Amino acid sequence: MEEVPGLILHWSMYTPRQRAGFLAVLFLVSTSQFFDRNVMSIVLEPIKHEFNASDTMLGILGGFCFALFYALAGLPVARWADRGNRRTIIAVALALWSAMTVFCGIAQTFWQLALARVGVGAGESGGIVPSQSLIVDYFPPERRASAIAILTGGSIAGNVLGLTLGGYITAMYGWRSAFLWAVILGLALVLVVRSTLAEPRLRPEYVRVSPPAERMGDTISHLWRKRSYLTGLVGCLIYFLFAYGALIFVPSFLIRVLHAPLAKVSTMYGLTGAASSLVGTLGGGWLADRLGRQDIRWLAWLPAAAFALAAPLYILGFASNDFWRFILLAFVGNILLSGGVPSAFSAIHSVCGNPRRATAFALVYFSASLFGGGFGPLVSGALSDALSAVYGPQGLRYALMLITTLLIASGSIFYVFGRQMPADLED
Repeated sequence: MEEVPGLILHWSMYTPRQRAGFLAVLFLVSTSQFFDRNVMSIVLEPIKHEFNASDTMLGILGGFCFALFYALAGLPVARWADRGNRRTIIAVALALWSAMTVFCGIAQTFWQLALARVGVGAGESGGIVPSQSLIVDYFPPERRASAIAILTGGSIAGNVLGLTLGGYITAMYGWRSAFLWAVILGLALVLVVRSTLAEPRLRPEYVRVSPPAERMGDTISHLWRKRSYLTGLVGCLIYFLFAYGALIFVPSFLIRVLHAPLAKVSTMYGLTGAASSLVGTLGGGWLADRLGRQDIRWLAWLPAAAFALAAPLYILGFASNDFWRFILLAFVGNILLSGGVPSAFSAIHSVCGNPRRATAFALVYFSASLFGGGFGPLVSGALSDALSAVYGPQGLRYALMLITTLLIASGSIFYVFGRQMPADLED
């Protein structure tokens, strides 16, 4: 086992084959999580018609209901993940969000559906943060961006399942059936997670060399003093405001404004979105590892460039009246966005420090999810309603174009993050 003075490197406890197996299981967990989450975007229009809901109500359903309890439950779960058995946390979370997705499928009123989405959000708070915390213990620093990129690929797989399979099921059998099919993978994975993932903290070597757990106040104080961490937090907040606020309404834009049939949207947008995300995520992870070895600041500068370049592509796409032109522009734009996210997360891991890793990442992800995932769809929906009162269905187009400009602000902030990183590095 690799050693440095006073420290056993946790990733050296496992063989490359074991690491690959752990990563495969976590990939499937992420796939299940994002399938359950993203199937909502393809069923918004049928839900709108069945319950006579406004875009503001859809924004509450698709964003705020999910994100509020996702964020509220997230910090206690993260503290548990910093101290406890992350394998158990993930298994319990899987069972909870799968069960609540069943309730989404059997809801008979809009507010019953909204309440079920609250439960899905609470359950999913136990997925991403413990998974990323395990990745950091499974893989050495020079491999983490690539490993996080593969883990992020689970969100791509979940998204494509939500859009393509979810769209097909919705078109054939109705939106309720889409939710019921979404739970199958999650329930099947509960036993797989519990029986195959390793928890390094259960090894005597880990317990002996791990630093003592910090008190919550000490963790917050430590992170508050790090300018780079706070800058990365703000950059993520603004990015997620776009990612959750605008992208959830893309299927509605294609159906309502460009008059594309639901089956065409679910197939073509779903598949091209998956392909572009796969290329961007894996390519971005590889490039981040390569550039980060030369200059650690590139972990933040890569998303800075990617987000700023993606903004005009999405604005042109939303301005277009041609379905295929939008698909092409969104394909390139999504490669850039997907390539920047793993590097952004790896940059945050580089400055937060091991004793507070899960809590630090939770503060970023859950505050970003509350701000972006909660208020993003709500703001987009309310803005669409206001503009639609003047411009009719075109109001959704103009709302999405305005929200997209936030990518430029996020890219600028990540550039500053990169300049601040060297002073705050901590593994």
